[in-house]
Amino acid sequence: MALPNLKSPTKITGKTARYPVPVESGGLPVEMLAAPGTDKTFKINAIFCANVDGTNPADISVSIYNGTTDYYLAKTLAVPAKATQIISSKDTYFYLEEADSIRAAASVSGDLELVIGYEVIE
Repeated sequence: MALPNLKSPTKITGKTARYPVPVESGGLPVEMLAAPGTDKTFKINAIFCANVDGTNPADISVSIYNGTTDYYLAKTLAVPAKATQIISSKDTYFYLEEADSIRAAASVSGDLELVIGYEVIE
């Protein structure tokens, strides 16, 4: 099937994804939100990263992966203890196309959580 017409979609569904951010796997970020498929587009409205550790800062890297290359929205961005960093907001929304995904990696295991607010457009 073809990608939906963004001017007049048949259905828009709001979604929120929540993930603990793992440490890099083999030196690469780990997939957080997979590609939408051939008949849908994901509109990414916001990405937040919270540091749930009460004492120590940690670094986050977040990218859009097109199947061969990571294009970074944030690279080694410091997130202070008990704080939240805005990676992307509704003012800077973007679309995930077929075969794209959002990947992320943390400098420390168990300290960072990622929340992605998005719309599924059909």
